[in-house]
Amino acid sequence: PVPTISWRKVNGHNPSKARLRKSQAVLEIPNVQLEDAGMYECKAENSRGRNVFRGQLQVYTYPHWVEKLNDTQLDSGDPLRWECKATGKPRPTYRWLKNGVPLWPQSRIEMVNGVLMIHSVNVSDAGMYQCLAENKYGTIYASAELKILASAPTFPLNQMRKTIIITKGQEVVIECKPQASPKPTITWKKGDKALRESKR
Repeated sequence: PVPTISWRKVNGHNPSKARLRKSQAVLEIPNVQLEDAGMYECKAENSRGRNVFRGQLQVYTYPHWVEKLNDTQLDSGDPLRWECKATGKPRPTYRWLKNGVPLWPQSRIEMVNGVLMIHSVNVSDAGMYQCLAENKYGTIYASAELKILASAPTFPLNQMRKTIIITKGQEVVIECKPQASPKPTITWKKGDKALRESKR
């Protein structure tokens, strides 16, 4: 006689959105998600006996960004750490480009699992960077620009006053605030002699 058919997900519950058609002979799962993966069992039985078939459903996904890059501005000499993170099945692998050209590890440059590190950036590191996350189903891109600030010290906005008049015994504060990148070292002189710190 025509068998009765039933379906079940081994080690789990049937997806709530699943539906059965054609006298329960067809199991349909619309809009399949990662959690729908697993072993499914179809059981057919009539008065003469029963038979079972099992099949594995594997679900794969495009890479999808969890964490992207942001444009970054650094002083010459600063360290850079960029991370791009993606999900997907199979798990995505990462590649880096600089100005459209593949970037490779060097003495100052490390690339590990989607993390790019440059120790002590300089002007040559400036440019447009891309992180690629890819699996066999697709590739996605994230882009960011790295700007490196490098300038000799100047005093355009914070000129020191040429003359300071102060009453004997009072405290005087003289500020030295140059604009420079990287951060400059500052020394003081009185006339031609270097100033040294003292109690005063």
